[in-house]
Amino acid sequence: MSATSKLPPFDPSDPIGIDDLLAPEDLAIRETVRNWAADRVLPHIADWYERGELPGIRELARELGSIGALGMSLEGYGCAGASAVQYGLACLELEAADSGIRSLVSVQGSLAMYAIHRFGSEEQKQRWLPGMAAGEIIGCFGLTEPDHGSDPAGMRTYAKKDGADWVLTGRKMWITNGSVAGVAVVWAQTDDGIGAIRGFVVPTDAAGFSAPEIKHKWSLRASVTSELVMDEVRLPADAVLPEVTGLKGPLSCLSHARYGIVWGAMGAARASFEAAVDYAKTREQFGKPIGGFQLTQAKLADMAVELHKGILLAHHLGQRMDAGRLRPEQVSFGKLNNVREAIEICRTSRTILGANGISLEYPVMRHATNLESVLTYEGTVEMHQLVLGKALTGLDAFR
Repeated sequence: MSATSKLPPFDPSDPIGIDDLLAPEDLAIRETVRNWAADRVLPHIADWYERGELPGIRELARELGSIGALGMSLEGYGCAGASAVQYGLACLELEAADSGIRSLVSVQGSLAMYAIHRFGSEEQKQRWLPGMAAGEIIGCFGLTEPDHGSDPAGMRTYAKKDGADWVLTGRKMWITNGSVAGVAVVWAQTDDGIGAIRGFVVPTDAAGFSAPEIKHKWSLRASVTSELVMDEVRLPADAVLPEVTGLKGPLSCLSHARYGIVWGAMGAARASFEAAVDYAKTREQFGKPIGGFQLTQAKLADMAVELHKGILLAHHLGQRMDAGRLRPEQVSFGKLNNVREAIEICRTSRTILGANGISLEYPVMRHATNLESVLTYEGTVEMHQLVLGKALTGLDAFR
């Protein structure tokens, strides 16, 4: 008997055997999230995207809470306590449905909940996290401003002391979940004697707080994106996150969220690639399916290589996070590579589908336009290149 006859058959959906690295519980979680997305998102997402709406977002949040997807890798307070790899697999499946759905989960769990869980008081954790884990309370994360994105140190949002209270004034921009949130984690300059940036847990029903929704988007259309406006919002002393000062607070939250993007981008790429493979096997030109032509097969082979390399990279980073060894520079490595390659996979898939590739009957153009936002949010390409450049050379080129 030859050696090759003992090998398992080649699996086109898992060509390098990544599933062999996953435990049965990992596979079960992936299947749960994939089935939820297939049932609750995929039948409706083209219509939601075309309308530029995410109807029923509160119901979707509660359902995501019921399957343990919110604050998934956090411990206690109703959170699932899943591994980083399991959380990553969930992000991949959610973004295979739509980037807007993964963004809802990422902002809820990896930004708003993570900030409270890591830097909040016990009272803040008890007040907010159980409801957020269940999807009963939606959270948002206010860092980016109209004039300050890549340089958050220049933020103008300001919190001043007034007796025992804080008074918060400023604006945040491009905030996912903002208009439907019950709580906002807002970062602001302060006058507490050290001039540090502090985080504040802000109930969105506070006087002076508003969150108008941003319309007319051509990307992440099935997602709630908002501006946050704070007009002398008065907060009690215990609204501040007590366990962090300075930019290390929001940046550590962003690193956690960027990790989810490393996986999620591969979900969008996978959905587009699978659409291209299915189309190539059935679309006929010159007397046979276009998948039988060399140039089409070259495109499919190249896309498969980059897709599964990206998933393997995400898995490796997840194992490092689970071991407590994942550095921010390594997250930048993953986001830079995987989002860039995912966009290229979507664009190449579109060429295989031809004119049909621009139709919402197929997921390809929707994923491609969504990824244009993912490419620049939570760190632009240039910022991640500079993070890696500094790590490689020891020289700071940010300024």
